[in-house]
Amino acid sequence: MRSYLFVPGDRPERFAKALAAGADVVILDLEDAVPAQNKAAAREHVRKAIEGGADVVLRINGFGSSDFAQDLALLRDLPVRGVMLPKAETVEPMVELAAATTAPIIPLIESALGLWQVLNVARAPGVERLAFGSIDFQVDIGCDGSDEALLHARSQIVLASRVAGLQAPIDGVSVVLDDEALIALESRRSRTLGFVGKLCIHPRQVAAVNQAFSPSTKELDWARRVIAATEQSAGAAVSVDGAMVDLPVLLKAQNLLALTS
Repeated sequence: MRSYLFVPGDRPERFAKALAAGADVVILDLEDAVPAQNKAAAREHVRKAIEGGADVVLRINGFGSSDFAQDLALLRDLPVRGVMLPKAETVEPMVELAAATTAPIIPLIESALGLWQVLNVARAPGVERLAFGSIDFQVDIGCDGSDEALLHARSQIVLASRVAGLQAPIDGVSVVLDDEALIALESRRSRTLGFVGKLCIHPRQVAAVNQAFSPSTKELDWARRVIAATEQSAGAAVSVDGAMVDLPVLLKAQNLLALTS
């Protein structure tokens, strides 16, 4: 799952376009993208779309907000692909969500407290993987959006995911819409840190994100040569491209090929 595309829950005319945009996952958003006066209508639009067969993740409103309980009631009746919880900072909302739905939970780490508690959040019931709410995080701690300022947070989210035995996490959005080179650069940086996907706020971002998180032809050729050389060596030491192949290298090659299956 490389690309996760948000679409506002109160804009049903955009649902079909989002689902056809090539994203691996579409997120119908009931939180930030929906004004308070449109929340109730958005829930009905979402209900109709999912009952009509839309296979989507649903981002609900934050724990403690007046809309959280209503979103929870909606979830009890809907077969969603997953639930994204904003501003995840404690275990309590995951416990309530897990009691309301069997859908996998994706907590968004968006604050200093969320990052401080990230391992507890990752170990909460029903959690499948974490996501980084990088824009809200910047606002909360007062930093800029540079690689240096957010490196610690990104690395902590990746490490906590691994320690908790979760699937690898999803990185935050790019705010640029028309600079495919920059979106690709940011996505490749995320991939090098251990993220396997990225949140998107516009269909134009999807293609660049998908490509950046997919193994290149060069990587796949290398992986196939590593596996072939290992199989032919019958357990003896072997090298590929002048580098020794040991078990971690073999596992890396196998993981790259697994991404194409």
